[in-house]
Amino acid sequence: MDFAPTQEQRQIREMVTEFVDEEVVPRAADIDNEDEFPHDLIDEMAQLGLMGMPIPAEYGGAGLDYHAYAMALEEISRGSGGLGTIVAAHISLACNMLYEFGNETQKEQYLTPLAEGEEIGAFALSEPGAGSDVPAMETTAEPIGGDPHEEEDPDEYVVDGGKLWISNGSVADTVVLFAKTDPDAGNKGISSFVVRPEEDDGFHVEGTEDKLGDKGCPTAELRFENMHLPADRRLGEAGQGFVHALKTLNGGRITIAARGVGIAQAALDEALAYAQKREQFDRPIGDFQAIQHKLADMDTKTEAARMLMHKAADRKIRGESYVKAAAQAKLYASEVSREVANEGIQIHGGYGYTKDFPVERFYRDAKLNEIYEGTSEVLRNTIADQLFD
Repeated sequence: MDFAPTQEQRQIREMVTEFVDEEVVPRAADIDNEDEFPHDLIDEMAQLGLMGMPIPAEYGGAGLDYHAYAMALEEISRGSGGLGTIVAAHISLACNMLYEFGNETQKEQYLTPLAEGEEIGAFALSEPGAGSDVPAMETTAEPIGGDPHEEEDPDEYVVDGGKLWISNGSVADTVVLFAKTDPDAGNKGISSFVVRPEEDDGFHVEGTEDKLGDKGCPTAELRFENMHLPADRRLGEAGQGFVHALKTLNGGRITIAARGVGIAQAALDEALAYAQKREQFDRPIGDFQAIQHKLADMDTKTEAARMLMHKAADRKIRGESYVKAAAQAKLYASEVSREVANEGIQIHGGYGYTKDFPVERFYRDAKLNEIYEGTSEVLRNTIADQLFD
């Protein structure tokens, strides 16, 4: 594996870094305080081609490889963890679901405006009683019409139920929804659908969560009440939704690793700058070995997490199995982001515990990495399963 970025990858990273430093970093504290979806930044990112980075140009994307995409998302997350989640949920989950499992008509109609940044996507899988245990979901999509004995598709589906913890859920123009089309078939009875909130009667946003961090990205509770979906909104074959979800989340873990690396890098940068200007006992605290060792560990962990992220991206690009690599990257980068952010606060001392400095925000944003798109506990199970396979 060649760790030297190509000229294109360097250019992408430089362009995103400049955008983040000029437009995102100055706004990050306000986004955190106001917890409002940053429509204007999303519009600017769409103009830069950042809302469909790995999606082919024929569907409105930029056609970047996963190394460049991960680099870009790392930089975005360095500026704002909430903005990083917005982009990751939109691209890695919603866009990739449509690209991997949609037919040509669905890609042209729903994927293209998402990849161009004209619309926002969401991925509705989790429920109050079905987080890590996906088959425990209770949302149903009852097939109406057609003859199942003749293997005919139904005319439509009627959806009832609800979803929780849906990133971008309250602002999305397209929601990829998972529901049981055969409640008695376990994980083989789950199907995936395209939902258009403005068009589909029975779609309701119950509210958004007041979260510890990840501000700016609305995390919504959704409810579906007698919501009729035409049969052509189903993605792929009936009963394949569970497989769709697992494959999509596997790719998404690479970008959550990128979010973790970006937050860790932000915490390291702030701690290093503070250590060079904060004086105690008549010299900068960075002169003390205790602080130097903290910074050395922070940098080493961040670099190791970045390597794991690119290893997973490399395996995905090569078409090799990357289940374990993605799980390891996401697990390690998630925990490293919290650890490095914690040390960033410690180096800042009392100031780090206040909102006058950004390190407390990094800590709050980092914690989410260990929970969504596969908890650290579930990822350890995944890695162990791969070892024994």
